[in-house]
Amino acid sequence: MPFLRPPGALPESDFLKACIHCGQCAAACPYGSIRMLETAGPERHTPVIRPNEIPCWLCLKCPPACPSDALRPVAAMKKARMGKAVIFKDRCLNWIESGTMCMTCYDRCPLRGEGMVLDMGYVPTVGKECVGCGMCEYVCPKNAVAVVPDARKQEER
Repeated sequence: MPFLRPPGALPESDFLKACIHCGQCAAACPYGSIRMLETAGPERHTPVIRPNEIPCWLCLKCPPACPSDALRPVAAMKKARMGKAVIFKDRCLNWIESGTMCMTCYDRCPLRGEGMVLDMGYVPTVGKECVGCGMCEYVCPKNAVAVVPDARKQEER
């Protein structure tokens, strides 16, 4: 199962080699967004974000707290590249109900207009700049959004 890692995380295989399971990234997170995995195997006590519980607020305080460079510095919110939102159109009010104007995901997106965009002026669509913070997943009243780890990160690093 792929995990949503904090901003600046190395690609998963490199991340697991570099992470020393210290929890300093979680301690540095002022919102409690970063949790340490309680599981067996190499992922045990590594940091994850579960947006349906608490999204990442993109404060970017976790990478500087990492002593092993498993989390690299992130220059700006747009560079976080943690994941990518996916909209389930069969659940989204704006996609299934004519005349509904929910737009909660769009309104709460920290990169509104870039991370979450409006198609036809009212239908939420994931934009190119989505960084996977999970705010949209967290606020969606119909559980119509999920964030998945970002494959782009594998290509860029």
